[in-house]
Amino acid sequence: QVQLVESGGGLVQAGGSLRLSCAASGTAFSINTMAWYRQAPGKQRELVARISSRGTTNYAESIKGRFTISRDNAKNTVYLQMNSLKPEDTAVYYCKVVVTAYLYWGQGTQVTVSS
Repeated sequence: QVQLVESGGGLVQAGGSLRLSCAASGTAFSINTMAWYRQAPGKQRELVARISSRGTTNYAESIKGRFTISRDNAKNTVYLQMNSLKPEDTAVYYCKVVVTAYLYWGQGTQVTVSS
């Protein structure tokens, strides 16, 4: 069973930065796509960014130029560097990984951006 442990959330002022991490364990298989999603109160969960096993990245339009997704395959870890944070970035951030044909979600980490 794959387990995901997220860290790095917190409270930050607008314009500040945070770095989220999500470490996967419990699998002998290579991890395919790794991604970050977020869900704000009263809204649906949305894709923030994803990265393939080869390093190809995709970003939501709302965060392009401010957030960067990366991964360390040796550590089975995905990162989300978030710069120039805005109050509208406030949400619970979840990581998701794909291992063979299965999807796994992290427990979520709260990011709160004050104005």
